[in-house]
Amino acid sequence: MSAANFSDYGQRIKEQIVAVRRFNRVVTQRVGALEEAYLSRERSLGLSRLLWEIGPDGVEIRLLRARLGLDSGYVSRKLRALEAQGLVTTDPGDHDGRVRTARLTAAGLAERELLDRASDELAESMLAPLTTAQQERLLAAMADVEKLLVASLVRIEITDPRTSDARYCLRSYFEELGRRFDAGFDPSQSISAGDDEMTLPSGLLLVATLQGSPVGCGALKLHADTGIAEIKRMWVSQTVRGLGLGRRLLDRLVQEASTRGLHTLRLETNKALVEARHLYETAGFTEVDAFNDESYAHHWFQRDLRQD
Repeated sequence: MSAANFSDYGQRIKEQIVAVRRFNRVVTQRVGALEEAYLSRERSLGLSRLLWEIGPDGVEIRLLRARLGLDSGYVSRKLRALEAQGLVTTDPGDHDGRVRTARLTAAGLAERELLDRASDELAESMLAPLTTAQQERLLAAMADVEKLLVASLVRIEITDPRTSDARYCLRSYFEELGRRFDAGFDPSQSISAGDDEMTLPSGLLLVATLQGSPVGCGALKLHADTGIAEIKRMWVSQTVRGLGLGRRLLDRLVQEASTRGLHTLRLETNKALVEARHLYETAGFTEVDAFNDESYAHHWFQRDLRQD
C-alpha cells in the first residue's frame, strides 16, 4: 500500500469511527440507557437486561455470561444485587452441582412482566411519531444493523479439534453432508482430516463462536514439503448464514496458509453444495482438473497465493 493510499485508508477509518460513536450516542439516549432507573423501574439497564435474560425458565450462569459477553466478576456482582432485591436466586444445577443456575423468584417473574410491557411501550414511542413510510424505513434499517452487529460478535480462533466446540462443529458438518449428498456421507469413505491432521504443525482447525456458542469451522491440512495446503471441513450453522461468515472463515484460512509460506490452496466439493462453489469462485479460486480421488467430489478448485 502506497503512502497516499495508507493515508486515505487511515482517514476513512477515522471517519467510520466517528460515525459509529455518533450512532451509539443517539441510540443510548433514545433507549434510555443513561437513566439510573431504566424504564422507570428503579434499576439500571444492566440489571434490567440481566433480569430479562434469565427468563422464566432460569439459565446457567456460565451461559448467561457468554450470551451477554460479560466477565464473571461483573455478572456475580449484578446477580447479588438482584438477589438482595428478592428477584433472583442462584442455586446448583439440577444435574451438576458445580454448575450454578440463576432463577427468577415470583417477584422476579412479576418484575420481568412489567419490564416486558414497558419495553413494548418504549418501542411504540419510537414508531408513533413517524409516518408509515418512515416506520418501514426504520424497521428495515434496524434489521440490517442487527444483522451486521451480530456478525461483528462472531470470533474465529485456531482451536484444538478435540474440544467440545470443535466436535460439535465437525459433527454438524458431517450431519449436513449426510442430508444433502445424494448417497449420504460416510467420513471413513472420504479423504481423511483427522485430529492430528488438523493440529499444528500438520494442520489447523478454525472454530467460529457467537456469544460462546460454536457456529462454524474450517480446516487446513498443511504440506510444507510441497507448498500446498488443503481446505477441509468448511461449515457454517444455518442460524448465522447470511452474515458473511463463510467468507470470513475462508479469508482467514487463506491468511493462515500464506503466513506459513505455502503457495497453493486446494479444495474439492460436491455438486450439491452450490453456495460453497459460488463462495470459492468469488474468492479467487479456479476450477481445475481432479487432483485427488475423493469419492464425494464433483468439483476441484485451486488458488495460487503467489498472485495475491
